[in-house]
Amino acid sequence: MRELHDLNVSIAVEAAELARARRRVGVAVAASKSSLVDIVTEADREVERLVVERLRAARPDDGILGEEGTSIAGTSGLTWVIDPIDGTVNYLYDIPAYAVSIGLVEGDPDPATWQPLSGVVVNAASGERFEATRGGGATLDGRPIRVADAVPAATALVGTGFGYDAARRQRQAAIVQELIGSVRDIRRIGAAALDLANVASGRLNAYFEIGLQPWDFAAGALIVEEAGGSLHGWQGEAPGSRFLLAAHPQVAAEILELMAPLPVEGV
Repeated sequence: MRELHDLNVSIAVEAAELARARRRVGVAVAASKSSLVDIVTEADREVERLVVERLRAARPDDGILGEEGTSIAGTSGLTWVIDPIDGTVNYLYDIPAYAVSIGLVEGDPDPATWQPLSGVVVNAASGERFEATRGGGATLDGRPIRVADAVPAATALVGTGFGYDAARRQRQAAIVQELIGSVRDIRRIGAAALDLANVASGRLNAYFEIGLQPWDFAAGALIVEEAGGSLHGWQGEAPGSRFLLAAHPQVAAEILELMAPLPVEGV
């Protein structure tokens, strides 16, 4: 496991350096995906190619699932789940909150059944490196981290995010409008992997989002768990695209209670 994790760290750091270098010379939008505002940059594709090349050279029998289209079925039972630049819109606007996220999971590349083994999230703008191994704890730049102590929901700082479809964003905003009066405040940082890392390091008390993809949380979810946090889906489901909440277990229980009457299922 240590060898696999060290490989993950070295590739994620190299990929973050490439993303940062490309940001310095300017960003070119390569295409739109689900909507006009759901973009992919040339750097997203270049960073994913770098990660895939490094992994294929070192671990040719492993599977790979990447946001920008890489899908390779492996034979080892292990899959690397890659978000080359999480927070692409931040990247486009040079907002320093975008990250390389690489998770290593055992089993099928399905969040409902996989077992995360290694997770690395590198804020490419700042160089901060969040990482965790299954059973090995979580660290920030080599120092152990823990989720913040439990607080009442009324004093919890909560992170969230919104989808790219305009109508869906409106429905998500309606949920935030109902919740915001019951918590300290809500933050929208724009990069799910960093939101999860911020929960793990105590910078947020909780984070929830609807509509995440596997590469958004494969690494960050493990970092939260190894920092003492818990992950929850909607009404007992596994955390995933339908709904994901990360928080200290006591905070999570109260946030879920507050959200139970809200129209999450219709988002």
